Amino acid sequence: MGAALPPGEPAPPDGRLPDDLAVDPATSFGAYIHVPFCRVRCGYCDFNTYTATELRGARQDAYADEVRREIALSRAVLAERGALRPAATVFFGGGTPTLLPTGDLARMLDGVRDAFGLAVGAEVTVEANPDTVTDAVAAELKASGVTRLSIGMQSAVPHVLAALDRTHDPENVRTAVAAARGAGLDVSLDLIYGAPGESLGDWRVSLETVLTLEPDHVSAYALIVEDGTKLARRIRRGELPAPDDDLQAAMYEQADDLLAAAGLSWYEVSNWARDDAHRSRHNLAYWTGADWWGYGPGAHSHVAGLRWWNVKHPAAYAERLATGASPAAARERPDDEARQLERVLLRSRISEGLPVSEVLGAGRHAVASLIADGLIEGTDAVRGRIVLTRRGRLLADAVVRALTA
Repeated sequence: MGAALPPGEPAPPDGRLPDDLAVDPATSFGAYIHVPFCRVRCGYCDFNTYTATELRGARQDAYADEVRREIALSRAVLAERGALRPAATVFFGGGTPTLLPTGDLARMLDGVRDAFGLAVGAEVTVEANPDTVTDAVAAELKASGVTRLSIGMQSAVPHVLAALDRTHDPENVRTAVAAARGAGLDVSLDLIYGAPGESLGDWRVSLETVLTLEPDHVSAYALIVEDGTKLARRIRRGELPAPDDDLQAAMYEQADDLLAAAGLSWYEVSNWARDDAHRSRHNLAYWTGADWWGYGPGAHSHVAGLRWWNVKHPAAYAERLATGASPAAARERPDDEARQLERVLLRSRISEGLPVSEVLGAGRHAVASLIADGLIEGTDAVRGRIVLTRRGRLLADAVVRALTA
């Protein structure tokens, strides 16, 4: 059921924004819709998700209407500030969004469309478990306005999937990709590397399988063992080995080599795309500080530097909305120092890099040593931007520490 929500000041029951918050209507706006339902809980997962036995009276069949209530509330809040904008991106994440009927996903998307409109060429992504994608599902998603399917492949190797407690049939990834292609949807494949027992050879099998599927986009994340998960408990008991940092680094380099050779270029530390048009515009909005409203239990939002997050449990979320109240649990307004750290942390991760002018104080003096250490590109730095080398991508946290010292 995920980690605890962060601390913060209480959010107002009506969801109103602070009177002194300056919202720029020219800033891009996106919508994230969290679907917190899963058939089973994967052993590594720390997301805010719930199986059927954990819902405590919350109803999956009522969920679309509950989200539509929050969408209506968000429209009223933003309209009051003159900050209504068409949604440039919509992202259905989870959980497993495709556990819901496609009609429910369509009604939530219609809620966004009715409240804000969708920008011309809007990117609309749905995350999916491979076992839930059929030709009919893909066609219905396309007809509703979805443009992109993000398929949770994780691995092509059965024993690696078993170590992650993933239950899907790896052969169904190919079926899901074919269904998405047949419907005219863009395809992203999501991978995890460094699972217990996964060798460099296993990882190569997964990457080579990905390349045979010719996706438009690939995300590859190193496994992180989160406190409170089943995987963390098994490692603590000695049943499974902890991830090996050196092996994960070798896996990252192997991924970058193979994906680049196949024409997929990195544009964020853990993401590669066929071309600029197939980058995840929704995730880029997070990394570049755009505005978004997160709908659903535990979802986080950001508008003009203000951040807030919803109550975690689907039952509590439904109860708030049933009374006309905002589901927001708390919020925060980071100070200038915190926002500067966040800008460096996020923008340095993308291939466009961070303007050197945004690095302050002693951090500016670290640029030369970072070039000398092979962590940032010297030519780009001379041109005024900090762009990570591949070694820098592997040591991105160290780069950020140096730039914010």
